[in-house]
Amino acid sequence: MRIARGVDDARRTVLRRAPLEEAELPSAAREVIRRTFGAELGVTEVVDRILHEVREQGDAAVNRYNQEIDGVAADPARSLEVTAREIEAAYEQLDADLVGALREAAERIRRFHKRQLEHTLSGFRKDGVGQQVRPLTRVGMYVPGTTAVYPSTVLMIAIPAKTAGVGELVMATPSLPDGGVSPLKLAAAHIAGVDRVFRAGGVQGIAALAYGTESIPRVDKICGPGNVFVTEAKKKLYGTVGLDGVFGPSETLVIADGAADPEMVAADLLAGAEHDELATAILISISEELATRARDELQSQMGGLERGDVARASLEARGGVAVVDTLDQALELANEFAPEHLCLHVDQPERLLDRVRNAGAVFVGAASAESIGDFTAGPSHVMPTGGSARFASPLGVQDFLKVTSVIALDEKALAKLGPAAVVMARAEGFGGHARAVQRRLERRR
Repeated sequence: MRIARGVDDARRTVLRRAPLEEAELPSAAREVIRRTFGAELGVTEVVDRILHEVREQGDAAVNRYNQEIDGVAADPARSLEVTAREIEAAYEQLDADLVGALREAAERIRRFHKRQLEHTLSGFRKDGVGQQVRPLTRVGMYVPGTTAVYPSTVLMIAIPAKTAGVGELVMATPSLPDGGVSPLKLAAAHIAGVDRVFRAGGVQGIAALAYGTESIPRVDKICGPGNVFVTEAKKKLYGTVGLDGVFGPSETLVIADGAADPEMVAADLLAGAEHDELATAILISISEELATRARDELQSQMGGLERGDVARASLEARGGVAVVDTLDQALELANEFAPEHLCLHVDQPERLLDRVRNAGAVFVGAASAESIGDFTAGPSHVMPTGGSARFASPLGVQDFLKVTSVIALDEKALAKLGPAAVVMARAEGFGGHARAVQRRLERRR
């Protein structure tokens, strides 16, 4: 891992984000593209082709790309929609303790988002104007992964949506080579209240939710993370459908002082790095000794890790350590970087909390393990990445609500507000607007 010393060096090196678009596609992905399209195509070209074909051909295109890209065995008798029997069978394949853990996490997530809903702005009416707050009618959620499965992501998207009152929640997810869907995902979807589940991975899944097909209903908004192809598809479909955000690889930034435990610091960095080879895990410390010991711990702990190769690749490409003089400097750099996860391994961490401006989530103190935030703490782990924490927020009930303005004026309000509206309308050259108000005013006389 690279070590930067001082604020300026840190900005130039370990805290400088490489654009995601510059990352080279893995050789396996390039081979799939060549085999599927018969040419060397970039991400944008692949996404454009799949979006077009799903829009024009519906289920047929979804099935074809499920087979050609995801390697799903062809079966004309298999429906894109997962059946109730498949969901029932999922429970039979899972350990009871695991199902219990899913239910426990779901309850904690539900409890948090119910409190969040109570604090969400509700409808009001005053002085003839106000607003109505309504849940979205139909939401699509995309949950990636076949080799790595993410039941926690199912819970973290579906439960806020259902808590907000979404009418119908539809899930698209890649299927396994035999056409089945991970039992873990299906059990989590059932526990969280997902209404329908479809076998539709990658870009074809996003396109089907946005456009609708013979089997998959068109949704009002799509939520959920994905790879670079899914991210590009969401960008292109914004406006056709609503989006929760555009997510990149996971990010973890740890601020540590000399009293921090290097073992715990390294554990949090590794938890961040094992997400993805493109994930970012960075330590900013005011102690050279702590930084050195934490780096040594990283090497030691990586040895027995199941995803050690992924973590190592992440740390070598995008990881790093910055040693600065003060916690003020560390916070300045953290706010500029605006990480998805910010871990405070410092003495009296609460005193720094009010000074954090930009982060998806803050983990206050060594006991607040980032990993618990990913699974059971309560707030959704779907959070802004790539520096978007400067202007975006974690997924919550507010993402599944929309506001309609209400104007309900009486004659008294018309008399008060109308003359100024006439003057402004004429100044902007909208005579019809001015006349529509003027006629109402004249009728009052």
